[in-house]
Amino acid sequence: MNLKIAVLAGDGIGPEVVLQAMKALHATAVMFDHEFIFEEALIGAAAIDKTGKPLPDQTLNLCLNTEAVLFGAIGDLKYDNDPEAKIRPEQGLFQLRNALGLFANSKSIKPYEGLLSSSPLKKEIIEGTDFLIYRELSGGIYFDEKTLSEDGKVATDLCKYTEEQILRIAHLAFKAAQKRNNMVTLIDKANVLETSRLWRKVVTDVSKDYPDVELNYLFVDNAAKQIVAKPKQFDVILIENLFGDILSEVASIITGSIGMLASSSIGAAHTLFEPVHGTFHQAKGKNIANPFASILSSALLLEHFGLHKEAKKIHEAVEKAIALKVVTTDLNPESKFGTNEVGDFISNFILDKEDLLYFNNDNVSIGQSTIV
Repeated sequence: MNLKIAVLAGDGIGPEVVLQAMKALHATAVMFDHEFIFEEALIGAAAIDKTGKPLPDQTLNLCLNTEAVLFGAIGDLKYDNDPEAKIRPEQGLFQLRNALGLFANSKSIKPYEGLLSSSPLKKEIIEGTDFLIYRELSGGIYFDEKTLSEDGKVATDLCKYTEEQILRIAHLAFKAAQKRNNMVTLIDKANVLETSRLWRKVVTDVSKDYPDVELNYLFVDNAAKQIVAKPKQFDVILIENLFGDILSEVASIITGSIGMLASSSIGAAHTLFEPVHGTFHQAKGKNIANPFASILSSALLLEHFGLHKEAKKIHEAVEKAIALKVVTTDLNPESKFGTNEVGDFISNFILDKEDLLYFNNDNVSIGQSTIV
């Protein structure tokens, strides 16, 4: 298979972790006789610094004319700390999602056996957890009208949803549940918000088309508690944009690190694959950022194009790295390995290199491994 992939590494640790995902994809292409062409472009703060725009026209045109987008992270502290800034890095991602018609984000919450002790939650609570989060991406409070009074003392953010926006992601969630354990949980705030009441009405109507799937409802405040107290009760979570953004972060503690969470953003004609974590500026350039989420996002990319054996190989590589403790310090504070070394291990595992035998956390330190 030939694939042209737009690479938008973005800001912070984005370039470092995306590089490891590209290594994994390159190794996969070598082993399975594919050709992956990577074309890199600017987005976010890096794009603002060079072009004045968070999403340059060149970047958008590239993404519109490629099969998939491999994304890193977006944001910069100088914008986070400036409430007066009119142009912000995050606008680039919002604009890109809108232009590509990306309306649904899917995340898998399934902890690796070797990382159960890394979670602050008890092993007996999280072991066996396996659920998907389907978050709506195109509507809600992030995208609708925003106002600030002339005196700067009153601000509003409009939250608006249409029936069509809810319908299309609801069908995706129910179809996903049919391939799993046949249960969808809609998370909303229907006791307070009119938009949530519309979500509940529309999703209830959609559920009639899927009689084999059980539909449950949870208010978002209770859901936040349930995700950390009884996460094994969930199969597929369906949720609006803002609530989904927040609860995805909450769910990340189940996996032991937000650095383990990959996601795919889905549209009718385009897809984008990215780690869930942010820019983590404190780690930028220090070779300590966890690359697993970005690497796993490359596996999602492969799965999307039907390359299931190839994606499985990446998952096996990640499992092996965790088993051998070839991880970054967020997962093991005593680890000798950094971002690049973990990425090298993954690509060499995919390539079936014999020198993995020498990659032992007990006697190999950074710079001494035979991994290249």
